Amino acid sequence: MQLHSFFNSSTSYRTRIALALKGVPFDYVPVNIRTGEHRDAGYVDRTNPSAAVPALVDGDFSLGQSLAIIDWLDVRFPSPKLIPDDLDRRARVLELSYLISCDMHPINNLRVLRYLDQELRVTPEQKSAWYRHWIDEGMAAAERLLAKYGSRPWCFGDTPTLADCCLVPQMANALRMGCELDEYPLSQAVFRHASEHPAFAAAQPSLQPDFVSP
Repeated sequence: MQLHSFFNSSTSYRTRIALALKGVPFDYVPVNIRTGEHRDAGYVDRTNPSAAVPALVDGDFSLGQSLAIIDWLDVRFPSPKLIPDDLDRRARVLELSYLISCDMHPINNLRVLRYLDQELRVTPEQKSAWYRHWIDEGMAAAERLLAKYGSRPWCFGDTPTLADCCLVPQMANALRMGCELDEYPLSQAVFRHASEHPAFAAAQPSLQPDFVSP
């Protein structure tokens, strides 16, 4: 099994966490999205028509989109279960996961930030304000969900789920970009707890073979 990944991609990060939690071995195939390798014709044709990371390759089967990959992994390797079977708990996990992966991440990813830079010609200060605004919008919503429905030490109980796989990379990226997260204590508590878990630690960007210092 191969994972085509970029060390700083939060979608790759969440997929690495899922693979580590399940103990699934894989070969790491770096794809440098900063230099546009994800748009190379060979990669798009053979591996991921979405021209993005991550992509999972298992024999003749390849799959893009991190949530689809993690759902596939959850069926193929059902222990530990990251998307609960219980209907209500499953819904809560997906609610928070989709908030992060559909509302927060897409408007602050690399291609959007580059568009702001290269096409709209915003200033660095304006770009930072954009990033912080959408982080604050999303984290405030996540904090409300955790306050109303969550339970410690993970987002929803005593075992990690897809929600934790999504929340931790999003917070790591926000911290890397200089965002202030003190207003979100419940999310911070999950983040601190996850940092002590071997699977989350192994998946962090600094330990990936393609890691480069800022």
